[in-house]
Amino acid sequence: MTDTEAQDVRGTQTHGVHMERTSRRPPTVSFVVPCYKLAHLLGECVDSILAQTFGDLEVLIMDDCSPDDTAEVARAYTDPRVIHVRNDPNLGHLRNYNKGIELARGKYVWLISADDYLRRPYVVERYVKVMEANPRIAYAFCAGVGVRDGVETPALDYSLVEDRDRVIPGRSWLKRQLRLNLVLAASGLVRRDLYEKCGAFPLDMPWAGDWYLWCLLALYGDVAFFAEPMVCYREHPLSMTNTLTQGQAEACAADEIAIPWRIKAKADAAGYAQVSRDCLRAVTEIYERNTAWDRFGMSTPILNLEKFEESLRRYCGSERERDEIRARVFAALGSRHDVRGEALEAGRLYKAALEKDPWMLKVQVKRALLALGPAGAVVRKLARAARGADGRSRSGA
Repeated sequence: MTDTEAQDVRGTQTHGVHMERTSRRPPTVSFVVPCYKLAHLLGECVDSILAQTFGDLEVLIMDDCSPDDTAEVARAYTDPRVIHVRNDPNLGHLRNYNKGIELARGKYVWLISADDYLRRPYVVERYVKVMEANPRIAYAFCAGVGVRDGVETPALDYSLVEDRDRVIPGRSWLKRQLRLNLVLAASGLVRRDLYEKCGAFPLDMPWAGDWYLWCLLALYGDVAFFAEPMVCYREHPLSMTNTLTQGQAEACAADEIAIPWRIKAKADAAGYAQVSRDCLRAVTEIYERNTAWDRFGMSTPILNLEKFEESLRRYCGSERERDEIRARVFAALGSRHDVRGEALEAGRLYKAALEKDPWMLKVQVKRALLALGPAGAVVRKLARAARGADGRSRSGA
């Protein structure tokens, strides 16, 4: 058997190849590098891994039956830590991720797309040192920079979650992560035993599977954040915001909504009352932004009230909780119509909100001002101007 054959673990691999690989001592870190039509960028990713000061690792190049020369690029590596896994037929991105995680033998698993790369040669060493010292840490991640046309951009704003290195209690982090995905996917190192406990990427969540996993894993452990941008995330010319169709936008919103509901179900089963409440607040905010805001380049909100109700009844078995969510969504919709000068519709929605929760003081005030007609409109305009001036003052403008 040649060295190339020993490194090439195909979807139709022979038992002998499998035995040769698994007879080796498991590495500390397994890198899973999914690759489809990214052969021209694969080398930069793999080279950044092999250049790490921490060398006890393996690199699984997960070639998803790519029609380009991914196989040739992978086979050019003579380092025995690099293993080429070619799927035949194509599995699709989520199944490819999961296959890589299943094949990984390391104590820790790092999934990084072939078009991204490690920016600092010591990032693995720093991660492993902290995770070895603290068995409670479920995963580590760091800030990152974007890459456009081969040039690094400033640090990605959403990845700058703290101004210093920190180990963050899992439930505290989960409360933040439920509302918005703050983890740069290319930067995450996860304990493999937690993948075994929690499962890998859910196949019915193609748009937000990583977001869901970062939330789920935080339910069972703490997270380590490194403030230095040590990973590069390649930003492609056509952003998701500009390219999503209506159907795709609805699917993306559906994934976002499913995340806190699924975490809430696990929290309820485990008796984590505070996490359950955090999930309810988070899903309310997600419903608000998908029913009252224009997102992903759409000219209208993604969810109408009918689809909102369908989703609510699908996930929520408590009428009390449904009314709690309805009250805030109706209020957000009322504000949308209020700002657009559609007073009648705004008033109707404010009334509907107060019927579900009569103790919403701000909504009571907004509805009362609407009833004053032009005079109320002047007061609302002055109030909005004062809030804007206050915001400018606080920012130093």
